Amino acid sequence: MQNKVLIIYTGGTIGMVQGKDGSLHPFALKGIFEAVPQLELCDYTIDSCQLDNIIDSSNMTPRVWVDIAEIIKREYDKYDGFVVLHGTDTMAYTASALSFMLENLGKPVVLTGSQLPLGMLRSDGRENIVCALEIAACKEVVIPEVCVFFENRLYRGNRSTKVSAENFDAFKSYNYPSLAKAGITLTYKKHLFMPQPEGELKVWKQFDEHIAVLKLFPGITKELVDSILHTPGLKGAIIEAYGSGNALTEDWFINSLQDAIHRGIVLIDVTQCKAGSVKLRQYAASCDMERIGVISGHDITIEAAVTKMMHILGNYGDNPDIVKRMLETPLRGEMEQVENA
Repeated sequence: MQNKVLIIYTGGTIGMVQGKDGSLHPFALKGIFEAVPQLELCDYTIDSCQLDNIIDSSNMTPRVWVDIAEIIKREYDKYDGFVVLHGTDTMAYTASALSFMLENLGKPVVLTGSQLPLGMLRSDGRENIVCALEIAACKEVVIPEVCVFFENRLYRGNRSTKVSAENFDAFKSYNYPSLAKAGITLTYKKHLFMPQPEGELKVWKQFDEHIAVLKLFPGITKELVDSILHTPGLKGAIIEAYGSGNALTEDWFINSLQDAIHRGIVLIDVTQCKAGSVKLRQYAASCDMERIGVISGHDITIEAAVTKMMHILGNYGDNPDIVKRMLETPLRGEMEQVENA
């Protein structure tokens, strides 16, 4: 029996055409099959569906993540793998969110897209789609996780980040190796995969969007920090700190963070660097952060930190101890395993 793959089309550059105003707009899914006639040569069955409202990925929301996850849940037993066609701008956020939503995932969910629309002669979308489908349909190697495929590389979804608005090589995974490489053959690194799950697929659909990102910069003011940390309804904030998690040590800053923690706001420290990890206590500039209860994000990406916090607060927000423990612990391979975390 042939393997079966489901394409889920959400919108994005890969399926866009140029409108009369010169800007790019999403178009219907059927145009993708017309633009990639090679799909007729595949030795597996390809079915497709699209969201009710296809969007530019800049308009991505948790509600759309739920729509995608619900399709995967509904069709899970019918297909051997899934390919999600998605805009590049928020692809890493969606890949991270889906990884947390899809507990006990035992089949590949591969997100891909393009920097140029399929209708353009030099589009990178054709190769990305064909390779993503090959990976999702592979009988010999089953990757039980959410991934991003782009420009010959397959990355763990919640480890990926967009690094270029112009190059075809638009995504990187700085803190975790690629899972596969597409050349003349597809080369898989099986030892890097998540283990096959033992339980049935479970979909978590709750997100709490009452979070903020506080990016530090030289000259940041108390007024700005306090305005963010006093946002009405705020439940959590991600601090994008310097280097290995360092921040200014002025009393007003530490006091502002401590006050937020006392008000029940969860704070997690991630690095602004593309590669490397937060190591609280390595420098004096991070000791106060640890002392007052700021959580280390270790080597997590900002995209994974945002979606993980929204996921955890949405499902366990009424239990601070569980929230803290889950933020410190790898759930889907999104961060390094740290002893005594």
